Formats: sequence, structure tokens, C-alpha cells
Amino acid sequence: MSRFVGKVVLVTGGTSGIGKAAAEAFAAEGAKVVVSGRREPEGLAVVEGIRTAGGEAAFVRADVSKEDDVRQLVAKTVAKYGRLDVAFNNAGVEWMGALTDATEADYRRVFDANVWGVLTAMKYEIPELLKAGGGAIINTTSVAGHVGMPGVSVYVASKHAVEGLTKAAALEYARQGVRVTAVAPAAVVTEMMGRFVGGEETEQAKGLAAMHPVGRMGRPAEVAAAVLYLASDAAKFVTGVSLPVDGGWLAQ
Repeated sequence: MSRFVGKVVLVTGGTSGIGKAAAEAFAAEGAKVVVSGRREPEGLAVVEGIRTAGGEAAFVRADVSKEDDVRQLVAKTVAKYGRLDVAFNNAGVEWMGALTDATEADYRRVFDANVWGVLTAMKYEIPELLKAGGGAIINTTSVAGHVGMPGVSVYVASKHAVEGLTKAAALEYARQGVRVTAVAPAAVVTEMMGRFVGGEETEQAKGLAAMHPVGRMGRPAEVAAAVLYLASDAAKFVTGVSLPVDGGWLAQ
């Protein structure tokens, strides 16, 4: 398929995991992709892989917890490719611990990246989408944005906030041709998940996999497929929703 020929797509948190898979998938379907993240060597490697496969991509280093980085990221995307059609706001950080052990520093680190990063991304992306005649934003939330989970309270709170931002932004811009949706993965085999469970083959990882009705954790490409659907014209009547990509987790 070539659903995104002529489209410009921005992916934050694109240096690994779900973001990397989505950047590669968008490029494979004809998009010009700007990959962003804090880790330049990894980002350049993603871009090189896309180019080797025949796609078009560029890397822009940015820390989404810093508004000026986000502003410059969007500006550089438009300077490079002339427009913005799709944004996948995927960058985020994790947190684990007892609620009573949470510190202000923990809160600010998680909310600055996971919530402020999404808010400021949309703040600068939406005007460019409007200039292009409309477009799509997809935010990464989590099943933790739909339900409570013990031991990750600050992370859960941040993802609930992103769910609310997604719905509010969708309603603000629905009549102007900007669709805002989210994907809500359960456990996916990524570097971040590895930090939670210590690797895919640990007993903790196996226990987590068994909690999914399908009996396994997800793969980044499976979440990326949902992102591309939400970004595509096939979903042009879809806005304000959070799509679980969760192996049945939320159906339990």
C-alpha cells in the first residue's frame, strides 16, 4: 500500500520501539518522515534504515519536555518538507514505585515528558495541520490511561491526562479538519518494557504476558499498524477515540 504518498509525518519518540516501527511503516507507505528523540545516534540509525529501504526521512533531536525543543522540532519539520500532515506524539517515560515513595522530581519528570510534551506538541502541530488543510494527530497513551494499576501511579496518572487532552483537542478542532486520536497499548516488547520486567524471558515478563487474554505481549509493528490506520483516510470519520491495542486486556 501507499496511503501516505505526498504526506509529511512527524514521529516523536521515534528512536526505538513503537515510534521506530511507526516511522518505518509510514516511510514504507510513501511518507516523508521526521524522526525525533533525545538519542541522536539511534535516531540517525533509524533514518539510515529508512533511506536504505528506499524511503525518505530526516532526524531532528528534541526533548519533548522542553517547549522550545518542540517548537523548533515542528518548525524544522516544515522547513525541511514544506508542510505537516500527520503527527504521532509517542515520546514518553516510565515510572515505577509505591505511591507513598513518589517525589516531586518523579512527578515533574513524568508529567513534563508524558503530558506537557503531548500538550506542547499539539500546540505547535495543530497550526501547521490547519495550514495544510487538515490532518491527523495520534497520541500514545496506554491501557494504564483507561484503568488503575498498582505500583505505577505517577505513570497511570500521566496517561489518564493524555486521554483527556486527546478528547479535548479532538473536540476543539473537529470542525476544522484536524482529527485527534490515541493508541492505548498494553505490554509491548520494547526497551521501556524491558526496564519494567528485566527482559522478555524473565519470570516477571512471562507473568505479564500471561495477563493478556491472547497469552503474549504485543509487538511494536502491531501498534504501528493501528497508528497508520488512525492516520489514514480510512479513519477520516474517527476522532476523539483511544484505540486499545492490548491483546484483550481491557475486555477483562
